[in-house]
Amino acid sequence: MANLQIRVTDELKAQADELFASLGFDTSTAVRIFLTAALENNGLPFEVKHNTPSKEMRQAIYESRNRIDLNGPYDTAEDAVNAMLED
Repeated sequence: MANLQIRVTDELKAQADELFASLGFDTSTAVRIFLTAALENNGLPFEVKHNTPSKEMRQAIYESRNRIDLNGPYDTAEDAVNAMLED
């Protein structure tokens, strides 16, 4: 049996270990599952693409980062909800 060594940050390893443990297996098993799925798919077992937000989303991100056309702040959650319902 071959060994596979990869370098990842301690944080990534810990998060992956925790996730896979919650699913009932260890990280080594998860890597074996990934490699098997890649062979079965003759490529990566998931789509690889750039996540490009829509024009509207890019505009909303720009406005929020530059604090343009923001409503609020509100004194209460009820005020925020009422403002949302007005639109």
